[in-house]
Amino acid sequence: MRTLKPLLFTFVLMIGVGGLSGCAGLGASVPEGGRPLTSAPKGASSATRAQNEKIRKALPFEDEHDFELARRGRIGGPEMLRIEADRNEEPAWDMDAYEFIDVATETPDTVNPSLWRQAKLNNIHGLFEVAEGIYQVRGYDLANISFIEGETGWIVIDPLITIESARAALELVNDTLGERPVTGVIYSHSHVDHFGGVRALVTPEDLEAGRARIVAPEGFMHHAVSEAVVAGNVMTRRASYMFGRLLQAGPKGRVDAGLGKSTSVGRVSILPPTDIIDTTTTTLTIDGIEIIFQNTPNAEAPAEIMFYFPHRKAFYAAEEASAVLHNLYTLRGAQVRSGADWAKWLDEAIDLFGGKFELVFGGHHWPRWGRKEGVAYLSSQRDMYKYIHDQTLHLANLGLTPLEIAERIELPDAIGKQWFNRGYYGTVSHNSKATYQLYLGFFDGNPSNLNPHPPVEAGRRYVDLAGGADALIAHAQEAYDEGDYRWVAEVLKHLVFAEPKNKSGRWLLADAFEQLGYQAESGPWRNFYLTGAQELRFGRPELSGIADTTSADMLAGMPSALIFDFMAVALDGEKATKADLTLDIEFTDLEERWLLEIRDGVLRYHATRRVDKPSIRLSIARSDFMSVMRGGASMPKLLRAGDAKLEGGLLKLVSFAGLFERFTPDFEIVRP
Repeated sequence: MRTLKPLLFTFVLMIGVGGLSGCAGLGASVPEGGRPLTSAPKGASSATRAQNEKIRKALPFEDEHDFELARRGRIGGPEMLRIEADRNEEPAWDMDAYEFIDVATETPDTVNPSLWRQAKLNNIHGLFEVAEGIYQVRGYDLANISFIEGETGWIVIDPLITIESARAALELVNDTLGERPVTGVIYSHSHVDHFGGVRALVTPEDLEAGRARIVAPEGFMHHAVSEAVVAGNVMTRRASYMFGRLLQAGPKGRVDAGLGKSTSVGRVSILPPTDIIDTTTTTLTIDGIEIIFQNTPNAEAPAEIMFYFPHRKAFYAAEEASAVLHNLYTLRGAQVRSGADWAKWLDEAIDLFGGKFELVFGGHHWPRWGRKEGVAYLSSQRDMYKYIHDQTLHLANLGLTPLEIAERIELPDAIGKQWFNRGYYGTVSHNSKATYQLYLGFFDGNPSNLNPHPPVEAGRRYVDLAGGADALIAHAQEAYDEGDYRWVAEVLKHLVFAEPKNKSGRWLLADAFEQLGYQAESGPWRNFYLTGAQELRFGRPELSGIADTTSADMLAGMPSALIFDFMAVALDGEKATKADLTLDIEFTDLEERWLLEIRDGVLRYHATRRVDKPSIRLSIARSDFMSVMRGGASMPKLLRAGDAKLEGGLLKLVSFAGLFERFTPDFEIVRP
């Protein structure tokens, strides 16, 4: 089972990969009539500078209100912030890397000025008092962590990605405000940046003894460990692009992810909740504090809650409202989210709490104070998701394809020019495509797109059609000189897949990606483009510094059925086509017994079915089984120690394990 280890350890929002150093040019070529093509990174072109200047003129940069909100209530925290990792050489979190944003006197021409504004706001970090007895630590990870003063201790909301970041935040709070125990934790939803640091706050012993409680939405444990498991390997690779972890921080590299700076790197943990919220208006009292919950599934996350603190008239919007246009589809890959449901829950929140709250705060960015501003904020975000949903389907019903819809749809100025609705994280373009996919799937209805050639085969044909590589590069160079970088990207992707060793084609495509990145308002778009450019120039780096998501409590949170679903994906169907194996496995620590069958290239599992003579019969603690899968425990040693029992022979078990693929997140994306 050791072959399954890479899949189990990929929780994609957690990837952290060290940036590359700048590389010298690897030579140069000059297309006929064109400029020299080299591997060296470039500055902003005249077309990019002109495009970014349009953004500067179109938006109200004189409006400083968000900066006032982001700085309001700051009471402590280091100006320079670097959190060391417990196990990795690179830091778990490094805000110092973004100092270049604070010291800059003007916006670099290599960064969209709107994204630069967001990056400056996300640089404001430390401990903030947002209301009496309510505090936030911001800028210690991708998300915020909030502390509510209870009668005896802290009620903590959303404990970040890693133990290291959550521990540093708790230390800041206790050092500044006085040490108190953590008596309650609330997971607002099932994304790892909102639960991974929980072990820095409470222990299983605290929960068992009743010293602390953990509250979560219905379905939390399933979704927390499942979203990135089945497709976890590919998600991990794509997340390295999305959060720019392969890029160095700087004006030509990683600047901001829109939702926050990036993701922390370190140890990830999870503890199961003691209290489940499955009904809206459920009310709990934790450490003397009354909390009214709203259940909001299948919007920003499959399991999510928002909630209200009557004693402070404070509403926690989780991640259903934040100072960005969020993702209906996240570029790392995930199930598409419903803009209609998202809007519905925000509207319900306004009905339930809009006449009561004086504060709206959440899992990212900065709060909104006052009933009027809070309601206006939630209302505008509601209308944004509803507009994208409704108008995408409107245009689809007129016969437009996803690409046509994405090109045509624009938010009304009353919505789209609100700073908190800008596309720093999600974009109207890919969110409209997501909505189309949710209802109509990948196919746009054109038979030409029903069964196209894969990239390499299509690439060869496009190159032939263009009259060869030189002709295609010359055409692309003309488009580049005209500032049509989207077209350069379209035509040269075919050359790169047809002739991956053609340096001129790779470098010109990299140059186009670079300019598209410099123009992008979305942090993830910028990171995707610039990472693609970097890998075209210098090759794919080794992925390192990945957060430890294989901790025992993370794996223990996986139901056995999910583990077997996961194994079914790892099964090499071609190898297993002629296999006929049955494994009767008993998990002695859980009193579970399962039958696994591999036949005709398919793995099936059953909790109740039995066979008289299975190929293999194995009795083992599930924790040991998981350790073997992670590459920790040795099956022969477990057998010798009597911690496992095996019938059928070790060779058969080895043969069984050999049918599973070893996934690693090091595959190519922009090259074949």
